[in-house]
Amino acid sequence: MGATYSSIYQGREAVCATKHRKEQIIGPRMAHLGLRMRVPLDLDTDALETFLGEVPRLGSPHEVVVRKARLGMVSTGLPLGLGNEGSFGADPAVPFVAGDHEILAFVDDELGIQVTEELFSSGTNFACQVVAGIDDCRDFLRHARFPSHGLIFRPNAGSPPWPLLAKGIASWTEFVDAVGRCAQASSDGLAHVETDMRAHVNPMRQRVIGILTERLARRLAARCPSCGAPGWGLVGVVRGLPCEVCGGATGWVREEIHGCPRSQFKETIPRSDGIRVANAAPCPWCNHQAVGRPDGHWLLSPGGGAGGICCRAGGPWNQELDEDMDVPVTQRS
Repeated sequence: MGATYSSIYQGREAVCATKHRKEQIIGPRMAHLGLRMRVPLDLDTDALETFLGEVPRLGSPHEVVVRKARLGMVSTGLPLGLGNEGSFGADPAVPFVAGDHEILAFVDDELGIQVTEELFSSGTNFACQVVAGIDDCRDFLRHARFPSHGLIFRPNAGSPPWPLLAKGIASWTEFVDAVGRCAQASSDGLAHVETDMRAHVNPMRQRVIGILTERLARRLAARCPSCGAPGWGLVGVVRGLPCEVCGGATGWVREEIHGCPRSQFKETIPRSDGIRVANAAPCPWCNHQAVGRPDGHWLLSPGGGAGGICCRAGGPWNQELDEDMDVPVTQRS
């Protein structure tokens, strides 16, 4: 589960703001810093938002995850806190593939710092389907990894479904009962079933949170070269990695910006994976028909026209529409 790190948090205690047993995932990994987890028994993080929208999310995921950590800190009086927030939907790069976007925040009010790590993973079972009975959803159930992963049922149509929500369904007996009750209550006689993405009933999500926690632990062990504060790590990128064919700037990352959460000291370094050129696929010079090259000459690209690919997105989560080709393009590299 990783190495033990030298840390200023050795022997300290932090609150893990969760009601879905995330401390079982986060705690062992934060122990490599010498940090112990405390979970308030009466903490209701669902008061901030719920996956199904009974309580809508107010603010961005980055704002909510810090709010969660602080909710636990207020509850316990501890100056150190952790919060996690997950969002699920289509991968912006491959819209027909589902993705899990996890954010994990560490707040240290003694040092006055917040350190956040995030991770996007396609390793999720996130899906939904409208069904009349078990025969309608055998393929869905295999994808959802039922019964090792929980499900949520509600009526498909009619009045607000909240009173009839069935969460954490993880047995065939519960499944049959939930389908029957929700279909009967629905005006169209159908039930809506979806994967339960709460961490305590979703082992695939637990795995992603575990990977993310290991990354945060490594970052908290990294000290700022200027002031020595913990949390030194990636805070931004510089794009423009040169194309290996024409040398023109692409939308791929060229350099990484590492920074300190306390002193705001920053350093810019070449990308850490050693890649120094991009292939021609994301190059706007090599993939537009009759476009200007960096040297001032014009090029009729063999990949140009409607079949060309132009990757110009400005960030790891951006999806842009290319004005010339009228097709969505994304670059996350």
